[in-house]
Amino acid sequence: MKALGIDNILGFDWPASPSPEAMIRALEILFSLGILDEDAKLTVPIGFQVAEMPLDPMISKMILSANDFGCSDEILTIAAFLSVQSVWVSMRGVKKEFDEAKLRFAAAEGDHVTFLNIYKGFHQSGKSSQWCYKNFLNHQALKKVIEIRAQLVRVMKRFGIQLKSCDRDMQAVRKAIIAGSFANSCHLEEYGQNGMYKTIRTSQEVYIHPSSVLFRVNPKWVVYQSLVSTDKHYMRNVIAIEPSWLTEAAPHFYQFRTPNPAPH
Repeated sequence: MKALGIDNILGFDWPASPSPEAMIRALEILFSLGILDEDAKLTVPIGFQVAEMPLDPMISKMILSANDFGCSDEILTIAAFLSVQSVWVSMRGVKKEFDEAKLRFAAAEGDHVTFLNIYKGFHQSGKSSQWCYKNFLNHQALKKVIEIRAQLVRVMKRFGIQLKSCDRDMQAVRKAIIAGSFANSCHLEEYGQNGMYKTIRTSQEVYIHPSSVLFRVNPKWVVYQSLVSTDKHYMRNVIAIEPSWLTEAAPHFYQFRTPNPAPH
């Protein structure tokens, strides 16, 4: 809407109006991401680039920040995975085999790095559907990942951004992820029940989703990509982080309530 020149977002005549709180939080996050300036106008070039990308603004910012960390090649792959529902195929009666297959790709850092391992394996197999079946992976979803990634490569070329690989420097990858998702940070509650986390900004109770490779691992500090609400609020696509990276990435976002997040 900002790219279309609609300035008064709060006063816009929506068919079903979001709550003012949700709108203000969205604008605050867009400002914190450097997409909007202090006058709530799109920034140049980042704001206009994000508006051109058919992705969640957090993922778009993650992609645009990746070049600063020298890992745009890896982040494009992760962004493509985040754009599909799920690459896993779970079947009844084979839980043990399914868990073993997931472990073959699981990365200690979390789900985003696990996606890189899956992508590498899929390419090495010659994009084989048989390999996917054996590893409980959805062949169509992985083909879609490759298609989306190719589209994102074309967008980057149009922006004049060169792809760089960090050659397995997963700290660089995690810092690039935080550049887009710092608002979704959580800390493990020391005396909480069953792996309960609290979001840093709002102290909402959340839990790692059972589909995550970090389920039951429960690192102290994490960033998630999305929340799913059932009986509890579950974090999907979770990565372990260092708390100091949050204030590095977004001091303006954390200075009011948590000026110096640090492990207890």
